[in-house]
Amino acid sequence: MVQVLKGNIVQAPALGELQITEQGYLVLEDGVIRGVYDRLPLEYATAPLVDYGQALVMQSFADMHLHAPQYPMLGMGMDLPLLEWLDTYTFPTEARFADTDYARRIYRRLATDLITNGTTRVCMFSSLHTDATWILMEELERAGVTGYVGKVNMDRNGLPGILQETTEESVRETLRWLEGCHFDHVKPILTPRFTPSCTDELMAALGRLAQEKGLYVQSHLSENLGEIQWVKELHPDCQQYWETYDKYGLWKEHTIMAHCVHSDRRECDAMRRAGVVVAHCAGSNINLCSGVSPVREMLQQGIWVTLGSDIAGGACLPMYKVATMSIRASKIKRIETDWSEDFLTVPEAYYLATSSGHRYFGDGDGFAPGNRLHAIVVDDGDFTEASHPLTVRERFERAIYMLHRHNITAVWSDGRCVVGQMLQ
Repeated sequence: MVQVLKGNIVQAPALGELQITEQGYLVLEDGVIRGVYDRLPLEYATAPLVDYGQALVMQSFADMHLHAPQYPMLGMGMDLPLLEWLDTYTFPTEARFADTDYARRIYRRLATDLITNGTTRVCMFSSLHTDATWILMEELERAGVTGYVGKVNMDRNGLPGILQETTEESVRETLRWLEGCHFDHVKPILTPRFTPSCTDELMAALGRLAQEKGLYVQSHLSENLGEIQWVKELHPDCQQYWETYDKYGLWKEHTIMAHCVHSDRRECDAMRRAGVVVAHCAGSNINLCSGVSPVREMLQQGIWVTLGSDIAGGACLPMYKVATMSIRASKIKRIETDWSEDFLTVPEAYYLATSSGHRYFGDGDGFAPGNRLHAIVVDDGDFTEASHPLTVRERFERAIYMLHRHNITAVWSDGRCVVGQMLQ
């Protein structure tokens, strides 16, 4: 079925580039983008059309790093450093997800909040609980969120008897979880929490699973100086943090590493060579005083950078807020480097929050033909009246900084309208 959307179409076809088609037409066939046009081609003249008027039709967001079971503790413990924050708040909160009724309530709310804020794709950590992880995947699927979810693996340095597995249990439950993952739009990803949480035996087992089953991997890297020192003590044979993943086959193309705040040139080179993806989490890094990631330097080195909310280290779930926080963090980095490092512009941050993340799932940049449609429709009509008539570009920039959930009037995910007006 051919379908047509009309509106002010805004897309990010390259880093720092905006392509705006005022009162343009976005043509779909069976949910797949056929093209964006200034004028509707005659062959589509009789196709069903939804006219969004003066609204902005923008790419939806991809959140490439967040912790689902931390949603109940959003905004808590923000005065603590990372490792103390984990012990005081995070681990006790995640332990609650042994209760599947609690998991259902929290995850249904999280999935709804994600999709109505315009996040249609995720790479997400669950807890170590297999049943709760299936519930999370079910609720994301129900809401229209797509992407990857990982059952967390941790067999040391957790809460013994409360939130920690034995090595054998962790491997057994991971296999049971994988066997039960039969979802159309939400797929499994292997998730060693981070090196201090996993014994050598568990890391080796996960590396074998990744190779045998062709699974992607997500974890954490060089977030905090105390964490880095801890990893050195646990793995004295490794010169750098990243090598603790590499030696077990977990450092490979499409592996997502969150944070990378203190990654030096050698570690960055290793990321680029292996095709490792960085999930930059500016809000969390600032909240927990971990530092400011050198995003500009990473981009200049050709490293694939995406954005993550990292709830609950990050206190904001909406990715438009994550994008603006990334801009602010880059301005702090510019100040720290005596104004030698350029900050992220609005189009650049938008690209990282949209196209760069969507590429992980096989998409071309922007609204590229062949992509299944992931889009939001933004009505900025209740924003404060400006002093002059605004261009679409000015409206877009203001929307990135001023959006609220109610301004997103429709959401398209994987070619389906999951929030707002449906096409007949």
